Amino acid sequence: MTTTTPVTSTNAHKDRVELEELEAQLRYHEDLYRAGKPEIPDGAFDELADRYAELADKLGVPAAERLDARPGADHTEGFEQVEHRVPMLSLEKLTPNRRDTHGEPVSILEQLAQWVERRRAELELTDDVELPLMVEPKIDGISVSLLYRDGALVRAVTRGDGRRGDDITTQVRRARCVPDKLAFRSGEMEVRGELYWPNAAFDRHNARLEAAGEERIANPRNGCAGMMKRKEIDGLEEVGITSFLYSVPWVKGLELPPTQTDTLRWLQELGAPVYLAEVGHTEGADATLAFCEGYATRRETLDFDIDGMVIKIDELKHYSILGATGHHPHWGVAYKFPPERKTTRLLDVELSVGKTGKITPVAHLAPVELARTTVTRASLHNFVELARKDVRVGDLVEVEKAGDIIPQVVGVRLEARPDGTHPFPRPEVCPACGAAVLAEEIFIYCPNPGCSAQRQQRLEHFASRRALDVEGLGSSLVAQVVDKLGVEKPHHLFTRLDAQKLAGLERMGKKSSENVMRALEAAKSAGLSRVLYGLAIRHVGETMAEDLARHFGSDEALLAFAERYVAGDETAVATVAPESGTGAIEGLARKTADSIFAELDSPAIREVLDGLRSVGVSLTAKVAVRKEVEGVAGKTFVLTGTLPTLKRDEAAARIKGAGGKVSGSVSKKTDYVVAGDDAGSKLAKATELGVAVLDEAGLLALLGD
Repeated sequence: MTTTTPVTSTNAHKDRVELEELEAQLRYHEDLYRAGKPEIPDGAFDELADRYAELADKLGVPAAERLDARPGADHTEGFEQVEHRVPMLSLEKLTPNRRDTHGEPVSILEQLAQWVERRRAELELTDDVELPLMVEPKIDGISVSLLYRDGALVRAVTRGDGRRGDDITTQVRRARCVPDKLAFRSGEMEVRGELYWPNAAFDRHNARLEAAGEERIANPRNGCAGMMKRKEIDGLEEVGITSFLYSVPWVKGLELPPTQTDTLRWLQELGAPVYLAEVGHTEGADATLAFCEGYATRRETLDFDIDGMVIKIDELKHYSILGATGHHPHWGVAYKFPPERKTTRLLDVELSVGKTGKITPVAHLAPVELARTTVTRASLHNFVELARKDVRVGDLVEVEKAGDIIPQVVGVRLEARPDGTHPFPRPEVCPACGAAVLAEEIFIYCPNPGCSAQRQQRLEHFASRRALDVEGLGSSLVAQVVDKLGVEKPHHLFTRLDAQKLAGLERMGKKSSENVMRALEAAKSAGLSRVLYGLAIRHVGETMAEDLARHFGSDEALLAFAERYVAGDETAVATVAPESGTGAIEGLARKTADSIFAELDSPAIREVLDGLRSVGVSLTAKVAVRKEVEGVAGKTFVLTGTLPTLKRDEAAARIKGAGGKVSGSVSKKTDYVVAGDDAGSKLAKATELGVAVLDEAGLLALLGD
């Protein structure tokens, strides 16, 4: 692609830097979206994507190299990908900020009228022929594609990048959020719909989390996405996630009704959950938009969240004629409810330090009423976004709530900017503790685990069940030992606490205090991998912590290697992050390695590890005795489904202890697939590739049990 306007080398460099920063932001927000923890609403993401596309066009970036053209953008590691028989394309959106080729604004009504007229022209309809439209609420959940064969559910797949999605059959079945069977005896069909978390069930789950001292989930949509990507499926059936099914893109041996409305009724007769209450049937742009806008008042009465309406041509015979672009079908369009937006004065920018050390700019605002609450603080997301919007103290800024929950600054009234304002500088040191910050792509972090701003949350994580598992040391007690007993860093838990001091704290008696001290003593033997995980080092989850501990064996060897890596030792870099192929630690890419070893080499982490070592905490790898078993050693296994007695991590540990490897996906290199209940598509792929399949009994026999 060639640019249509001249670009000087200086401007091109500036644009290239902005493009790279936008790409990093888009990747970051995509990761959060997949994890069910988005920081920005869809509209804000779309603005970033539009600017990215604009710069990519200007710089002549080939289509194949662009971020939005890369396959698997919605893939989560550990989930098998499945290609959709019919692409799951996203709908074109009616957007409030659209402008025509002359820069003039185009209203929502004009956009909808143009969409209707294009469809009529493509279908060659005369003026006297109606084009019936059907309007459904746009459920704020996650899209799913379900394959039913002879009435039985065979597979459930996420939308993914529209062409391939993640297989979540096991999660969907365990959660019981779609029917296991539909009322037809022969044939196949693909049904699409939305998984969602009803508000009442979501509130009950959050109440249970609070009672257990755990962090609440931000909103139902985020929670639903996170639940459906959980690899540990125990308890999913209790959370209350359910579904609405709304379309049938493909059938074999079955006959579809003629309209979308009739399809919903047909699905309902088959036993599928559908939403027929108050679905609209309209003709023309004016009546359709009026129905959409009127529906906004009903949102508060529903037990589920909707973020807009979906407008579809009702007669299915038109769909194949209209076709689709590479991104969206022509038979439907989405109307999003506009968020309430207000203008107020930016009084100050505060630097907030989160539990992982990420430093985030937060806006302090003159009070403004927004979505029935008074807003005085709002997110500015990150310093790249702050600079891109050129937000300055003293500006009049536009504020809205992301997903009606999180206030954020979305724009600046540049024409009203007062004299004497200045761009807000990126910090070079942590505002709370003064430690030199670390920059990673678009974000800035404080690497000091003893930082006062992140101290309590880091200590809670260090004592949590999957880290050192100090029973009794929950958030309430951690807050007290920080405030009253001077605990600042993980090793202080062992040096500054005793039963007598703990007994003097609120809700702590002699027995409770002694139990905590016994738990701390037991935690000393947890081993290096759990200590590494407990330190909340970025990118070091449980698996990475285990891999680091297994490879290096001790903290001394790990820290010596980190020092070499940070110094640029070519051998060290090539060991874990070679230019091609896989390094010594599976899944460790260069950027991730840079971040991990930089933090491990920091004085703050070294101080904590020295302190833990001095009080007798084991900092060597606690690896199960490896006794290679013939037939297992050197073989690659894939675990799928629920085994009768073994948990998946237990089965994986047994395989690794016998010298085998455990992978997350089936390929020609797989030697065995170990399949339990609800095995899903991994079992099907194993059969397709001729990979040997074992049940739990077969695995145990192979292990010599």
